[in-house]
Amino acid sequence: MKEIKVPELAESIEEGTIAEWLVKPGDKVETGDPVLELETDKVNVEVNTDFAGVITELVREEGDDVEVGDVIAKIDESGEAGAAPSEEAPKEEKKEEPKADKKEEPKQDKEEKKDDDSTKHDIVASPAARKRARELDIDLSKVSAHDPLGRIRPEDVEAAAKGGTEKPASKPAKKEAPKQAEKTEFDKPVVREKMTRRRQTIAKNLVNVQQESAMLTTFNEVDMTAIMNLRSERKDKFLEKHDVKLGFMSFFTKAVVGALKEFPYLNAEIQGNELVLKQFYDIGIAVSTEDGLVVPVVRDADRLDFAGVEREIANLGKKARDKALQLSDLQGGTFSITNGGIFGSMLSTPILNAPQVGILGMHNIEKRAMVMPDDSIEVRPMMYLALSYDHRIVDGKDAVRFLVRIKQMLEDPYDLLLEG
Repeated sequence: MKEIKVPELAESIEEGTIAEWLVKPGDKVETGDPVLELETDKVNVEVNTDFAGVITELVREEGDDVEVGDVIAKIDESGEAGAAPSEEAPKEEKKEEPKADKKEEPKQDKEEKKDDDSTKHDIVASPAARKRARELDIDLSKVSAHDPLGRIRPEDVEAAAKGGTEKPASKPAKKEAPKQAEKTEFDKPVVREKMTRRRQTIAKNLVNVQQESAMLTTFNEVDMTAIMNLRSERKDKFLEKHDVKLGFMSFFTKAVVGALKEFPYLNAEIQGNELVLKQFYDIGIAVSTEDGLVVPVVRDADRLDFAGVEREIANLGKKARDKALQLSDLQGGTFSITNGGIFGSMLSTPILNAPQVGILGMHNIEKRAMVMPDDSIEVRPMMYLALSYDHRIVDGKDAVRFLVRIKQMLEDPYDLLLEG
């Protein structure tokens, strides 16, 4: 019998949550076959088996948190497919019953044992929780379930073993407790959902950034007339030539790269007592998915033309939505861009993507009456821009000038397009 364990995933990933089992007991697998999908802080990865054989037991279940090195399944290298290992358990129980039913045992003890067995079968607990309870010699009837449905999980058993959440001995099977707690906390119905590991990580990182950096946001607005006219003129030929659409993101990405070259401290990070000024331009593009925001990175954006940027953004966006991003797609960005405008946002203060010290926020394009240089009034498509930056590194003067430089390049995109 061999054990399948959570392997080393990456330097920065030590744990994950079982999102989905791809096998079940009795399934035959070959070496290298995927057995489960693991949700980590950043991406979902498949865990493969190092052995060939038949799965005999799934030690942990979907939704369980596991760490590198944890045993998650067992495999019989000499087993045959279709075997039902779970059928052996009842046989063993049947053998033990006659032994327990000895003449010397008082009737009262028999009745108490029957009651205990009945209570154990009434308890709703996962197989992993029952196994852990046996290992720790914990009575499941005295364990409080934190699951809103009252199901006991391994972490509940662990907590009970530490003496933190055992039920009082006088009330071993009070299943109404979770519902009672919700009624006292809320007057109306609620639905509880466990936060995904990625959502927990997003929440933790965003709070850490605000606590550990001196974040400040400056604003400006850009007249999108020239870009919109240029796109209208070139979009058909651009699509025909490059087989990719000419969008707004390539203009903003190239403008950001140009501004970063002029203001290098926005392309830096703090390491201890040192500033690391990066002389490469890996631009993170925020993408919204069902599981939360991810920021895949366009590598060497300064070396790509407009078509190359658009193609890379489209590819990363598709991978994000298909949950096919690799860790390498998310690591090492030097500056980020986020576009709340696609959801209708007029103005926001984007939060830094640590350890980066700058992020540009794009917003909705709205037609507004603008006073022109000759004092005439024209209706123009305008967009608010927001630059959040770490004031520990970047002075306010440089942040404002950086954003003004981006505005200038976007309002004169022909030179930007030629230089790109």
